[in-house]
Amino acid sequence: MTTWLPTLKTATPEEGYNLAVKLARVAVKLTQPDPAVRDRLRPEYAEDSGALIAVSQVVATHFATVAAANDYWRDRT
Repeated sequence: MTTWLPTLKTATPEEGYNLAVKLARVAVKLTQPDPAVRDRLRPEYAEDSGALIAVSQVVATHFATVAAANDYWRDRT
């Protein structure tokens, strides 16, 4: 079975952060699968500071998960 998310492992924290952003974006697409509705709603939240802060919090939560899965990119040698 092929999946869009084969692993949470990333080589670097930056790749991990990018994965966290992707996780958030995929969640939005799964929650609202109609692209026309997402496009119509985007202007409403694009200028809503509370919504933007909420997005940052979601990404931060995903990043914490990815970081833990990568053992915080520690080199134990």
